[in-house]
Amino acid sequence: MTRPAGLRELEELARAFHRGEKTPAPPRHASTVILLRDSLGGPEAYLLRRVKGMAFAGGMHVFPGGSVDPEDAQADIAWAGPPAARWGRWFGADEPLARSLVCAAVRETFEECGVLLAGASADHLLEDVSNDEWEAERAALEAREQSLSQLLARRGLVLRTDLLRPFAHWITPDVEPKRFDTRFFLAELPAGQVCRDVGGEADERLWVRVSDALEQGLTLMPPTHTSLSDLGSYPDVRTALDAPREVTLVAPKLVVLPDDSVRFAVPGDPDYPD
Repeated sequence: MTRPAGLRELEELARAFHRGEKTPAPPRHASTVILLRDSLGGPEAYLLRRVKGMAFAGGMHVFPGGSVDPEDAQADIAWAGPPAARWGRWFGADEPLARSLVCAAVRETFEECGVLLAGASADHLLEDVSNDEWEAERAALEAREQSLSQLLARRGLVLRTDLLRPFAHWITPDVEPKRFDTRFFLAELPAGQVCRDVGGEADERLWVRVSDALEQGLTLMPPTHTSLSDLGSYPDVRTALDAPREVTLVAPKLVVLPDDSVRFAVPGDPDYPD
């Protein structure tokens, strides 16, 4: 079977790195949110298929998320739930970076799905943000005409960080031209809110039952595949959110074998380099 052109290019890049002809690109910090909802068959996760031809993960089914922006670091953002320092301990980050990662997670979820994890107080959660007024707010945020901090302050809202859970930490292999140092969060779809077809980076959106997502022929990146596999054992969303877990960095690599073939390896695999 013919290998996709993108895979062949990565294999050649891996060989160039192996020969010492290339150096890794610096990774950008990013946040990804695995939105879950309950169904009769178990938890479902929300996936986007990125538009083909995009520089990173084009044509792949991914969770909502994206790069941290400088505005995500604003320290005056209204905050309810675990403090940034605690998120830093969970994710192995300093406090300013942890704040940025949490803010990016909430911002990207609103930009890409139309779901906003915020409320008027620590025990209040917005229900419906799908009307034209909120769509204008989302579009302004996506266009960087306002920051998340400015939006929440003007609306008298607080960031509900207690709705998020730390889940995973992946970094793009060093042979990739575009690299991301990504923290993964879990969150339940708020009651009354809906995921909407917004933003321009996806051409397909779907809820998929995590227990059988891997059998549906979706084009998944390794972090997405592994996350769905891990979540497939939980009977409902609450159990998945409350499960104790320790986040450790996963740094996959494209390894050149003695026969000059290239394979994908993660820590613990026999071919993973020391």
